[in-house]
Parts: sequence; C-alpha cells; structure tokens
Amino acid sequence: MSLDRRQFTGLLAGMIAGSAFRPDTAAASAASDAPATDPCNLPPPLASLKPMLDGVEPITAAERERRIDRARQLMVEQGVGAILLEPGTNMTYYTKVRWGQSERPFVAVLPARGEMAFVCPGFEEARARESIPAGAEVRVWQEDESPYAVIAGILRDRGLATRTIGVEAETRYFIANGVQLEAPAATYQNADPVTVGCRSIKSAAELALMQRASDITVAAFGAAFATLKAGMSQYDLSENMTTAMRLLGGSSPWALVGFGEASAFPHGTSRPQKLQEGDIVLLDAGCAVQGYQSDITRTTVYGIPTARQTEIWNLERRAQDAAFAAAQPGATCGSVDAAARTVITDAGFGPGYALPGLPHRTGHGIGMDGHEAPNFVKGSEVVIRPGMCFSDEPNISIYGEFGIRLEDCLYVTESGPRFFAQQAPAIDRPFP
Repeated sequence: MSLDRRQFTGLLAGMIAGSAFRPDTAAASAASDAPATDPCNLPPPLASLKPMLDGVEPITAAERERRIDRARQLMVEQGVGAILLEPGTNMTYYTKVRWGQSERPFVAVLPARGEMAFVCPGFEEARARESIPAGAEVRVWQEDESPYAVIAGILRDRGLATRTIGVEAETRYFIANGVQLEAPAATYQNADPVTVGCRSIKSAAELALMQRASDITVAAFGAAFATLKAGMSQYDLSENMTTAMRLLGGSSPWALVGFGEASAFPHGTSRPQKLQEGDIVLLDAGCAVQGYQSDITRTTVYGIPTARQTEIWNLERRAQDAAFAAAQPGATCGSVDAAARTVITDAGFGPGYALPGLPHRTGHGIGMDGHEAPNFVKGSEVVIRPGMCFSDEPNISIYGEFGIRLEDCLYVTESGPRFFAQQAPAIDRPFP
C-alpha cells in the first residue's frame, strides 16, 4: 500500500508534531523532540479560533444511490459486468462503508445489474452489517475457507463468471490474484474508467464541502502566520497550522513547512530549520470536512523581501495565472501543464523538469483524496469537464537559494475555472 504525502502526514500527525517533512523512518523517529501545542496554553492567534462547521451538509444516501447508478451506466457503456472494491476511498464513495484493510479480505462486488454484495470474515459479520447499506447481500467466509471462492460464487450467481470484471487500481495484488484464480474464465481490467469516471465530476454537495474545507484552511493560515517569530522551527509552524485547522473544525489536518533554502525542496527536507529574518516561508497545508479535502500553499517572507525573492514570486504567480486561464472546459489536462511550464521556461528556467525550474506536474485532482485523478501533467489527453477539481501549483525550485510555490484549488464550471480561495496578491500579502 502506498501513501501520498497527505496520507503520510496524517498518519504521523497524532504521534509527532510537524513530522510532515520526514519521509524516512530514521528521520521520523528524530521528530519526537518536536514540541506539541499545549491546548491549555495556545499561542494568542490560535486561542480565539472557533469551529466553522455551521450549516455543513453531509453527503446523503440519495446522492450515493445516484453515484451507484452512474457507475452502472458506465459499466454498461464499457461492457463491464461488475467492479470489485476494497476498503478505501472508492468503497466509501459509493457505500459510506469505512473499513480498515488487513490480511483478511473485505470486498464489495458492485454489478452492472443486480444487487451489490459484500464479502467479509465470518466473525466480523455483525459489525459489518452496522455500516453496510440496508438490503445489500452479505456473504461470509470462515478462517479455514477461501474468501476468493466466495467472491467467485457471487460472480457465478449473477452470471458474471465469464464477463469482464473491473478491479479498482488500488486493490492489493493478493486479492486480485486470488479472485482471478477462483474465477479464471472472467476477463479482468482496471476499473478506473468507472471509478474515476464518477469521482472526477463533483456534485454541488461535494463542492460545498470542499469550499468549507478551503475556508477553514484559509482562516488557519492567518492564525498560523501570525505566530511567526525568529528562531522557531519548521515543526513549530507546522504544529501551529494543524492545531489551527483542528480548532476551526477541520479533520485530518496536515502541514508542510520550508524556511529559507529548505523551501526549494517541494516536499521538504529532514534538515532542522530555524526561522531567520529575510527567510522565505513556504507553508503547504490542508484538512478535510466530511471527508473532502483542501490543499493550499502560500509562500511569503519573514521580514522584507529582496528583489530576487519578489522577482521569482511574481514569476510563479504568472505561471499559476497561466494554468488557471488554460483550465477551460474542453481543453486537455496536458495543455494546462504546458501553459504554466512555458511561462517558467521562457524566463530562463528548466527546460522540462530540469532544475532550477518546475520539477513536477502543474497540478493534481482533488476531492475525497488529497491527490486523485486526473492530473495537470505533460502529455495528458484527459479532457477537462465541468465539475472537475484540481490544484494549480507550479513550483519554482532553486536549490541553494529558495523555492516558491503558490497553490490554490479550482473547480471547473460551464463558463470556466473558479478558485475555492482568493489567490495571494503579493509576496508580502499571502491573502487579500
């Protein structure tokens, strides 16, 4: 199982403060010295924060039924008889079921026609039925039995044993292989055309939850930046930011921080950092509301920015603007990356992913996952459609100096893109 940077920081957030910049085990263990924010002695900018969750509406059962209907429509169009879902975002998206992964398979079979079925360990049936949608079939397997034979039995009973079966891309190999061995007459393919086909187009309810997560993150930025002081570590600022988002009602908060030269590392460095006058401050953070994510990056300066810092910040803003302007319905995702990259390359950086310059794609999809398909990446022929959501985050990394990243998430409407938050107006004004 792979973890993206958001999942990784969420995993460590409850154990160590500000560990988001520590992607290796040895460095992560060193973060145990990072101070945790004392809830009884909060920094003044955080002390008055209150939850911003009034009026939040969770996703309804009726909307999930529409999602299932859409998945079935896509399956019929593509000649897929059913899709297999493991616990994770896709299962929750369609069913609301949240279940931890283990060595014991827990699988949902969603057929193009007929009732959905769940397969779970026999001793977990009672607990599973607490969250499985009413009316769904549940089949169990005992510890000395094959769960894959049970799944194959569902396919046979629904006339799907020789059909095409979609397997979601994140399904673990031992489960996909086990099903194939028990139902060898079926054809298996990636279920992304169904799952991404549904999840990439957000409903009004989903956009509202993402908007609230963004609003919380923006408010937290204001509080966290107000705590900047000389000598603080990157972990101090990270902890202040995650605490602010939590106080404001955000769940699973995370924050990445880079000061000075460390800001050139897109996902940070394990080197200790202490804030000094004149340092670039890069803060990348987000949280969730009802399972829907935010993702915002602001880059500013602690003190008075230099001409060089301002020049590169302004270049980054022009690249972000170019990507936004290109993100029109009917355009390709690849064309958005090209628009931002051209601005940076024309200024003498790069080319391509070469440093100094833009070392990664221009943006990623976002929704229930902090990173999800599709992406603003070179060569992508995915056509942008209303309802799609992306980050817009060209990054300029100059190792030995600093890095600048401005990141805002957008959603696409019939008339063009819209940002969830207002862009940063200037290097010394992260928010209007």
